Amino acid sequence: MQIKWQIGMNIVLRYLFLKDQSLITKLLVFSGLLVVVPMVTVGSISYLRSSQVLEQEAGDYSWQIIEQVKSHIEYYVLDFEIGTLKMINHPDMGSFMRKGIWEEGEKTSIRNSLQTLLNNTSYSRSDISGITIILDNMEPVATSFGKSIEPMADLSQEYWYKSVPTNGEDLLVSRFVKLQDRNEPVISIIKKLVNPYTLESFGLIITDVNFRRLKDIADKVIIGRTGAMYILDSQGHYVYHPDVNEIGKKASIDNLTEMLKQGKGTLINEKKDEFVTYSKSQFLGWTLYMAVPYSELSQGTGYIGNTIVWTTIITLCIAYIFGVGFASSIIRPIRNLQHFMKKVEIGVFSQKVAVESRDEIGMLTNGFNKMVEKLKNLLEEIYFSKLKETEMSLRQKETELKVLQSQVNPHFLFNSLETIRGMSLEYEKEDIADMALSLAKLLRYNLKETSQLVTVKEELSVCKRYLRIQKYRFDNKLEYDFDMPDWVLEQKIVKFSLQPIVENCVIHGIEPNLGTAKISISATSQSDHSFQITVSDSGAGIEQELLRSINEDLQQKDILSGGSHIGIINVHRRIELLCGEGYGLFIESKQGKGTSVNIKLPKSEYWDRLNNKECATTVEIQ
Repeated sequence: MQIKWQIGMNIVLRYLFLKDQSLITKLLVFSGLLVVVPMVTVGSISYLRSSQVLEQEAGDYSWQIIEQVKSHIEYYVLDFEIGTLKMINHPDMGSFMRKGIWEEGEKTSIRNSLQTLLNNTSYSRSDISGITIILDNMEPVATSFGKSIEPMADLSQEYWYKSVPTNGEDLLVSRFVKLQDRNEPVISIIKKLVNPYTLESFGLIITDVNFRRLKDIADKVIIGRTGAMYILDSQGHYVYHPDVNEIGKKASIDNLTEMLKQGKGTLINEKKDEFVTYSKSQFLGWTLYMAVPYSELSQGTGYIGNTIVWTTIITLCIAYIFGVGFASSIIRPIRNLQHFMKKVEIGVFSQKVAVESRDEIGMLTNGFNKMVEKLKNLLEEIYFSKLKETEMSLRQKETELKVLQSQVNPHFLFNSLETIRGMSLEYEKEDIADMALSLAKLLRYNLKETSQLVTVKEELSVCKRYLRIQKYRFDNKLEYDFDMPDWVLEQKIVKFSLQPIVENCVIHGIEPNLGTAKISISATSQSDHSFQITVSDSGAGIEQELLRSINEDLQQKDILSGGSHIGIINVHRRIELLCGEGYGLFIESKQGKGTSVNIKLPKSEYWDRLNNKECATTVEIQ
């Protein structure tokens, strides 16, 4: 189960981190995320915070306006309450309350007195629509301004009737009063009449204030384009509404009960999608609130949101423009490097990748160039090594062919030499017998199939037989000397490496010399790893220009080089092929003083480290 979970997580992470996508896709996607995520985060936080700030500022601004309007209305209503108290405390009203019970004739007199009082009070204020006194035991008394007086039975059906305070405080409501030809909205200040002597309620006094004054105050309040101010009474009915037809109706607001109880606050009226700021007047018992459509309030935050969105889009576009350029500066050298890698795959090593920078990609490119250069050198070394092997193989085949050509009836040659030797001994010609014996052993050694490596002792014995034959040829004018330490005799040497050099000394050093000549073979230790055999003659020597040409031919790697010195070159190539670079021939000569051929060879204990051949891998040359 855990393994399946890990496999599933690996698949998810592979898609999440775009592991299978191109590098430029990853750069563009992640650079876009680095721009979008911070900007969206900051933009969202800024948008939410700005919304909160705008709502807070709108609420604070609305409260300031409401408090100003509330104070203005409170002072305005206070003047009417003072006027109402003056009427209640008037002597005629006092006489009325003290008498309590009136005769029928007295009622007419008191009604006239009260009406005169109401008219005088009403005439003192132009914004008073009318004043009505409704008594329990008498017909209502009102100002004579043409409005109809509502009977007590009709008033008791109003929603506010039971809410009139009995402690002498006022109740303020908005209502419609009936005029002769129309219904007119008024603000009614309603107060219970209480007999100070008996403390019993005996009626109501209602002061109707012209609604236009309140409307003028409320209409001056401007908030936003469509925001408006509203006034509710203690039961949630409209005291003021921009639409006069809504006056007296129950308000349709979410959390209306909570709004009427709290003194101050804000809420969202979801029914009309409005932002509501409200404040209650303890003096009036009214709740004043301002409602602004939430869409209008959020225009500022919408503008901020649009600004953030467009800023994000523009910034993202700019970031992508720079991102594409930056990604191209990274991808272009990588693709260029990939292009050259494909060339290397098909074997093109001659071109180099241009290094355009010193950063990690530049270092990678430079390392790739060095790697290609080393690979090229290694391939050249392998190529020349194969050429050497091919050369040696061809020359070996050539030698074998010559040997085969010389092996025409070998038993006949051996038998002939033995016959000559026998006849020489019979006629006591020991020098002829010795010469025939040496030639037979030399021929047998040449035809003997052995390893490419032999001991120095075996190679020296071949040289002695060859020189013995040559000594008979030159009538004792040839002398030779071997100065070989015992430890050298068991060292390994390439087969047929000394005899061709000795033969070369005889041909080029002894034959042109009319006098006695000498050939010397000696050996010395060069280091712990190598030793040197020197073959020298006392001949005429070699001209310096020719000597330089021969030594240069020895250093050439081309299998076709060698010119007319093919024998020496062949020996050198065979030693170098078997033993490695640093081993082989080097010739020294001075005209009139002879020539020395130096052969550098590894010691026997290091042959297994040379060239990974039969004789070994390369030995470090010290």
